[in-house]
Amino acid sequence: MNVLALLSLASAPALALLTYFYLRNDYGSANWKNIIRSFVTGMLIVFPIMAIQFALTEEGVFTSRLSDVFVKTAFIEEFFKWFFLLVTMYRFKTWSVKYDGIVYSVALSLGFATLENFFYLLSEGVHTAFGRALFPVSGHALFGVIMGYYLGNARYMIDGKKKKMVSLRIACPYFLAWNL
Repeated sequence: MNVLALLSLASAPALALLTYFYLRNDYGSANWKNIIRSFVTGMLIVFPIMAIQFALTEEGVFTSRLSDVFVKTAFIEEFFKWFFLLVTMYRFKTWSVKYDGIVYSVALSLGFATLENFFYLLSEGVHTAFGRALFPVSGHALFGVIMGYYLGNARYMIDGKKKKMVSLRIACPYFLAWNL
């Protein structure tokens, strides 16, 4: 199949969801430059995650399906998204309201979902596009909303409560991803 058609199939659900969350921002404070940076960052973190997951698979680290899904998939993906959100998007100067955390986090998560979806469609075939659009892409968007909610709240809290919000930001999506 044509690479452009595959890229369109892989990115359409993520771009539709990202547009929805951007338009829901009544404050209009999140700018496109930072949203695109977040999206591209999400796409770029697919590569180290794939390398780590491949190494863990080849070394046979996880023997049970439960540990494979719980650690290799859910924990590694959500940890990397959490880490890069904390390191990069949390420092944006244009951040002015709590909802910006959701927009930036969803952008990063959907960037990740887009490239992951592209690789799945490339290897598994186009017939998986509908199922991947419904579940994994929307799942990554949901995890991004949760991370962004806690990120936005942590940015505007006093230091004592900030640590709790930052840890909830990784814990909630991790347990949801494990159950998906």
